[in-house]
Amino acid sequence: MTADPHTPMRADARRNRDQILTAAKVVFQAQGPDVPMEEIARSAGVGVGTLYRRFPDRDSLIRAVAQDSFSRVLGELRAVAREEPTAWGTITRLLAHSRELRVMAQLGLLSERAHAIVTRDPEIRGVRDEIMGLLDDLVTAAQREGSLRADIGTGDLGVLLSLLVRHYPVAEAEMADMMLHRATALILDGLRAPGTPLPGRRLLSRDLG
Repeated sequence: MTADPHTPMRADARRNRDQILTAAKVVFQAQGPDVPMEEIARSAGVGVGTLYRRFPDRDSLIRAVAQDSFSRVLGELRAVAREEPTAWGTITRLLAHSRELRVMAQLGLLSERAHAIVTRDPEIRGVRDEIMGLLDDLVTAAQREGSLRADIGTGDLGVLLSLLVRHYPVAEAEMADMMLHRATALILDGLRAPGTPLPGRRLLSRDLG
């Protein structure tokens, strides 16, 4: 018998699903979406059979992670924009502290397989387009403030974010965090107006595919 998709999930099933999604985000960010499913199950603290009952194949897991992560980014973006008095403050806070934004970049920019899933799924694509629209507005507002250099587009922010989410294996997590914070600070410094002229043209959100 096929389960009714509208039937509420049992508490233990919901807990397992949440554990798998949380673990998958961490593993995807560190190693990419092609990591063995067994490793994701081990990281989530569940059996491989439990993982496959929730997500029958890799694509369904990537799709669920993308849906969850993109929805969280949208909520986070709206919340931060309400809390921060300036557009520049919103941009800096998101680039420096949003783990979900880094997962989104990992899935949307760095993995060909995940990018194909994200762009084909109408629900995920709709949320992604809404995020990009809000980021476009933030970029324009920050440039009007005079805080963000004028030759930057939303696509440039996406490319810079994709550089930040690349994994550099190091011996200690503390060192990895310091490397990330220093790289973020350098990138934010380079985004400030007026800046040295850049080659080429501004990258727009549509340039990211």
